[in-house]
This record gives sequence, structure tokens and C-alpha cells, in this order.
Amino acid sequence: MRFYGFGVEELLNTNHPNLETDIDPKLSWALRNLHLFPVNINTADYGMIIRVPGIGRQSAQHIIAARKFGKLHVHQLQKIGVAYNRAQYFIYCADSYNSLRNLQPHEIKSMILCNGHSKYKNLHHAQLQLF
Repeated sequence: MRFYGFGVEELLNTNHPNLETDIDPKLSWALRNLHLFPVNINTADYGMIIRVPGIGRQSAQHIIAARKFGKLHVHQLQKIGVAYNRAQYFIYCADSYNSLRNLQPHEIKSMILCNGHSKYKNLHHAQLQLF
């Protein structure tokens, strides 16, 4: 949380009192806040880039440094270390493909879980009932 600039109330609140068990908190937040996306990777500030699923702290720092030399393209983001299979739904860059922008949150989540290699995928179990 502290590395990405999230407050507790952004991740958990009365509408979402529990963390999701099949996706990480950063992706969950992004899916609930699609109005903030897509982010232009060539102009966005560090604080917003770091909140994009698939972009870690080091990758965000490399993006900020690399774009001083010109507009970034998909292949450059992949070389930097961006998990483009996750980030593609939340960003655009010089040559990104924009046909996926009208997807609903549940569709994006489904595509990420089906096509990705989430560490949470194998851990997801139905919640046990107490009574």
C-alpha cells in the first residue's frame, strides 16, 4: 500500500469491505475506478503510472526516465518490465491498440485471469460457511 500511494479507504470501504481473493488489491481498485483510465503513459505523472496494474515501482521509474528521449511504444514498455498483458486495459502509448477500451470491469477481470499467470489463480477457493 505504501509503495503505491493508496490509502486504506481507497482499497476497503463500506461498498467493498473485503479484499477480493482472486485478484490483487491494485487491480481491484483499478477495476472499480475505470473512469481514471486509460492513462497516457507518455504524459502521466509517476503517482498515476504506479497505480496501473502491471506496472511496478521500478518499471514506473524506468518509464519516467525513458520518455525523456521520446514517446514510448509497446515493445519498449515490455523491455522495461511492464506486464503488458495486465496493463494494456489501463494505458495507452504511442502505438497501443485501442479496441479494448469499451470493456466492462468483469470482462477485463475475466480476460486477465484467463490469459495471465496470476499468483492468486491457484489459491482461489470458495469461502467456507460457518453455519
